[in-house]
Amino acid sequence: MTVTDPARPDRPPLDGAALTAALAGSHLWRSVEVVEAIGSTNATLVAAAAGEAPEGTVLVAEHQEAGRGRLDRVWTSPPRAGLTVSLLLRPDVPAARRAWLSLLTGVALAEAVAEAAGVRASLKWPNDLLAPDGAKLAGILSEAAGRAVVVGVGLNVSTTADELPDTGTSLARVAGADVDRPGVLLAFLRAFERRYLRWVQVLGDPVSSGLAGDYLAWCSTVGSTVTVTMPDGSTLDGVAAAVDWDGRLVVHGPAGPVELASGDVTHVRAMTR
Repeated sequence: MTVTDPARPDRPPLDGAALTAALAGSHLWRSVEVVEAIGSTNATLVAAAAGEAPEGTVLVAEHQEAGRGRLDRVWTSPPRAGLTVSLLLRPDVPAARRAWLSLLTGVALAEAVAEAAGVRASLKWPNDLLAPDGAKLAGILSEAAGRAVVVGVGLNVSTTADELPDTGTSLARVAGADVDRPGVLLAFLRAFERRYLRWVQVLGDPVSSGLAGDYLAWCSTVGSTVTVTMPDGSTLDGVAAAVDWDGRLVVHGPAGPVELASGDVTHVRAMTR
């Protein structure tokens, strides 16, 4: 049994049984397991996928000891200061469309923090949730596990300034008030389920599912002048013009349009809204 740390009453533990009960009637989520500490929620579910764990398995860690972001960056957060959650999915869609899963996750997360915390965030392609001032609130990491996909989210909730990197922020700092972690998590899982079931039903079509239009509405990358650092270390400067049918970022650079499936994006000049 876990108990609230008396020194941090703003960081009560999550209750897996209560979260599972709150999702009763879901057509996607099987259960929500909460563990006190783990190496990596994504790595654990990737291994579980190989053992035929069912779609809809949700794993949440109060503290992740070996978390990773994209490009093998380390993701750390104090115990119970954020939401570290991974989802096991088995989408029956064409392989090329699976890139939209990270973008779908971002839209669901943006909707959840707006609903549950009153924070209007934006999405930086392909996997970051940004506060209004451009600081990072959350990161998303999708990993293939055979025919399954594991999607992990790390969201800063009550993290304080001295616990954050210079480029990061938290929901509590942006909202100026305590934020209910279970409320944010449930809002995220419900928003994700709605969007995911619709997207799978149309075989991953981002247009007819409504995902493409909604992603662009939340995205602060498209329309911005950007510098993209490629996996090989080279850079591309240009204007992010669109996200294509397969979730790739289309950048108009000096040599013309380039479709990018991956890369580390820096907003040089953001689009005004």
